[in-house]
Amino acid sequence: MVGVRTLVGSLVVASAIGAPVVLAADQQPPPPVPGQGPATPAQPGAPAAPTQPRTFSAPAGVLFNTVRPERVADFEKVVAYLQAALEKSTDPSVREMAKGWRVFKATETGPGGVVLYVYLIDPTMAGADYGIGKILADAYPDQINQIWKLYTGAVTGGTLVNLTPVKPVPPPPLAPVPGQKP
Repeated sequence: MVGVRTLVGSLVVASAIGAPVVLAADQQPPPPVPGQGPATPAQPGAPAAPTQPRTFSAPAGVLFNTVRPERVADFEKVVAYLQAALEKSTDPSVREMAKGWRVFKATETGPGGVVLYVYLIDPTMAGADYGIGKILADAYPDQINQIWKLYTGAVTGGTLVNLTPVKPVPPPPLAPVPGQKP
């Protein structure tokens, strides 16, 4: 089962490779899976946007981002830039991706007070790169370094999860209950 649940002092997130990632309240997240986690902060003079694609192989997907509680305002600024970039893009593929892209913030805090943000993408677009770096760089070429600094300073980890819908099937017949009339 893919999901997020809080356990006594731990956050369990199904990772993109199928194994759960368990974070105790005092642990740092593990290094991201190549192509799945946030990019490392840009070095001075280096490009700000990541080059690793974030693509889905299923009809729906989620991207989880854990955010430092003291940097929530910075992350939400990045989300505002992202949403504006998705709306104003003239790129047909970005416009198509935007149709199924929704952003949620968890009401409950995670271990260590991290704040969980979820990008729910339904439907996904085959072969599309859902990494926000390129979308932001295309929309804000002169400000991308500032925006990316906000992002990398706020995010502590991320995971991409592919989701396949479960098709409804008729339930099996129930066994009669002893002592009850049918």
